[in-house]
Amino acid sequence: QVQLVESGGRLVQAGGSLRLSCAASGRTFSSYPVGWFRQAPGKEREFVVIIDTSGGKIGYADSVKGRFIISRDNAKNTVYLQMNSLKAEDTADYYCAARDPGRSYRGSLYYQSRDYEYWGQGTQVTVSS
Repeated sequence: QVQLVESGGRLVQAGGSLRLSCAASGRTFSSYPVGWFRQAPGKEREFVVIIDTSGGKIGYADSVKGRFIISRDNAKNTVYLQMNSLKAEDTADYYCAARDPGRSYRGSLYYQSRDYEYWGQGTQVTVSS
């Protein structure tokens, strides 16, 4: 089991950048594929990006491709989301999620929120236009 804590969300102007962090407990964090999702007010939660256990395979939503960069430091049990060229439509609560290693295949990517068992509490990102 793993516990996740997001941080780094705040108010930022359009065109600016933010780096979100997802810190995990547990010695086997490197075995968990990790995704970021977001939920804007009045909207459903949507997929943002996923990184596999090694960091070698990554999948981005089209809406953030070329602007967001995910990375992981397994030695620090942390996944990062670098968000550049932020737009007002990026405003949302951002959640990191981890998938149970027992249900995961090395190198596989998972795009649905139902694919993940462990979730953080979220961090709020507000982009002013």
